[in-house]
Amino acid sequence: MKKITSATIVCLLILPVLLQAAPIDFSFIKTFAELSNVIYSEETKAKEVILKQGWELIRYKTLPESQVTYFLTTDSENKTQIISVRGTANLENVMIDLGIKLQHDDVLNIVLHQGFASAAKAIYDDVAPFLKKDIETSVTGHSLGGAIAVILAMYLDKESYPLGTVITFGQPKVTNVSGALKYSHLRIIRVVTPLDMVPIVPPLDPIDIKNTDIFWHLGKEIVLLDGSNYSVVSGITSMLRAAKFFKQVPDMKNLESHRMLLYLKLIDAKIDGATEVPFKNEIDFLNLITL
Repeated sequence: MKKITSATIVCLLILPVLLQAAPIDFSFIKTFAELSNVIYSEETKAKEVILKQGWELIRYKTLPESQVTYFLTTDSENKTQIISVRGTANLENVMIDLGIKLQHDDVLNIVLHQGFASAAKAIYDDVAPFLKKDIETSVTGHSLGGAIAVILAMYLDKESYPLGTVITFGQPKVTNVSGALKYSHLRIIRVVTPLDMVPIVPPLDPIDIKNTDIFWHLGKEIVLLDGSNYSVVSGITSMLRAAKFFKQVPDMKNLESHRMLLYLKLIDAKIDGATEVPFKNEIDFLNLITL
């Protein structure tokens, strides 16, 4: 396996700084959160909610092979289309399903969690005939749906669709360090809650941190704290945030922290005013890589 080179470490340290730019617009994030939540409803209810927001439901489909559900909705006035992918709120199933090694993806030429990649490719094949190439396309999803959404965005990017922001909620990892760096140009926002364990799976084994064949997140991570507070982390800082969960067994608090309704509640508390606070890690990266 490849070792993490000095150049890779520099990229991992610099990219988080470059990603800290504009302040977070929680009204914008709430739109994606609502679409990630309503995908858990049956089609009639989803269409009703989407129409109330002034959007049009173009496609609602459960793929028979994977049983993954997604919908495509369009805002003609703002020339935007968004794909929302359904996930799961079952933390135990997430932990079991993620026990898989990275495999090479011939389409994207990176390594991916192949279960997520297969579902993303199936959605892409199904939705492509309904997509417009002259308007911006965004993708969203919760839990496993968020993981599929990120890979779907990679496929859309490869096919030169004008890609907007990708916003996920409680999303597990999908690729390794090299894959994350290759697609670092994508605008990805990962929203998490402090006790949600799904974003840290597959878990990082400190022994494996010396090679690049480890799962790694893309984009910046918004940690939803109580009230108006939130933190923004990414790269190594995000990995270290997750390190405290290494030996923790999931419990009901973790499960509740993964639910989309809690994400919506914490986002709502920040609509009228949000305060970014520094995120403090208690684990030293250098100690991890010298294990």
